[in-house]
Amino acid sequence: MARIDETRPFVPVKIAVLTVSDTRTLEDDKSGSTLAERLLAAGHTLAERAIVTDDRTKIRDRVLSWSKDPQIDVIITTGGTGFTGRDVTPEALEPIFEKRMDGFSEVFHRISYDKIGTSTIQSRATGGVVNATFVFVIPGSPGACKDAWDNILQYQLDYRHMPCNFVEIMPRLDEHLKRSGKG
Repeated sequence: MARIDETRPFVPVKIAVLTVSDTRTLEDDKSGSTLAERLLAAGHTLAERAIVTDDRTKIRDRVLSWSKDPQIDVIITTGGTGFTGRDVTPEALEPIFEKRMDGFSEVFHRISYDKIGTSTIQSRATGGVVNATFVFVIPGSPGACKDAWDNILQYQLDYRHMPCNFVEIMPRLDEHLKRSGKG
């Protein structure tokens, strides 16, 4: 069973939050605020926060820019994961994933199913690694943000979480780039 090892130090992670929306502003962005509040309460750093419209190029450009910033370890996007014509976040980001994180989507849907039943199939939550930076793509509702943070991310982004967590492997995410001479 997973647990927190209190003998290990807490290691703050630098996290950027990107809301994808044609209608939200920072003042009324409940999903982005939910994520920002939770990550700060956990002791992490809010490295950046922004909103971009539902545009593949804008989404991809912002994530690529942030993924190259050494002051950002993790990017969480919220919004644009549904099936309407404007929902393009997975299409924008999955092609740039160096590695996909299928388990994130699977666990997110299992948790979501317990709360909203079969309606979870209307989300295309996903995750991956871009430029040695973890990227999590979650739905744009505050409830989905709470589910993803409270049940997955708060643990995987805590160095004390056992038996394993993302923080302890962050220094090794760019090994493939070093081996190929690109890093």
